[in-house]
Formats: sequence, C-alpha cells, structure tokens
Amino acid sequence: MTQHIARGPETTWAARLTGTLLCLAVAVIHVKDQGGVTATRDPYYVGVGYHVLEIVAVVAAVLLLIGLVRPGWLLAAGVAVGPLAGYLLSRGPGLPGYTDDVGNWTEPLGLVSLAVEGALLILSAPLVARGLRRGSP
Repeated sequence: MTQHIARGPETTWAARLTGTLLCLAVAVIHVKDQGGVTATRDPYYVGVGYHVLEIVAVVAAVLLLIGLVRPGWLLAAGVAVGPLAGYLLSRGPGLPGYTDDVGNWTEPLGLVSLAVEGALLILSAPLVARGLRRGSP
C-alpha cells in the first residue's frame, strides 16, 4: 500500500522547506528561552510544555521534509498556535504559578518568537484547511 501524497501548493519544495525552517526556528527559540536542551523552566508544567513543543516542532519538520505533508502541516499549525496562545496567556492574565511575564509584551526573544510563529501559521493554516476540505485519501 502506497502513501498518497496530494499534489499542489502544499507539497512544493519551497513551501515544505520554509515550513521546516520555521518549525526548527520555533524549537531553537524555545530551547534558548528555557536555558538549553536539558534545562526545564519553572513551573514544571511550563517546562514540560516547552519540551513537548520542541519535540513536536522537530517531528513536524521531518514530516514536511520527507513528504508526509498532511500530518506535517497539521503539526506545523499546532507548533505555531500553541506558543502563540502561551504568549498571550503568560503575558496577559498569567498562568497558574507563572506570573513572571505578565505585562512583558516587548521581550525581544518573545517578539522574535511571535514573528516566526505568525509566519508559520500564515503558511500552514491554508494548507491544513485545503487538506481538510479534500479529506483523507
């Protein structure tokens, strides 16, 4: 049984490479923000969230590179939306046990992260929507 890979904009090499690089950038930004690969932010659930995001970002990048575009773009959209939501919650009302960033809207690394995640969302959302409209092969 062969895997059907839909043809069209979602499978162009340029789009896949851009998505791959953006996913990897999200991972690198969060590794840097947490203080390294082996560090875990406090509170613990935030640190675990960082690690999960970094792993999912790498998995999405690999899926896009090898041509598994539907799951790759779906994960890429999650890699964009998850930290965007985390940024808004951590800077707005704060998270349980994590209020250090409340009101810190202009942190340079946070702004870079927003730009990268925003670009990834702009790229991945229409491709995910197109894939959902087509349905699974």
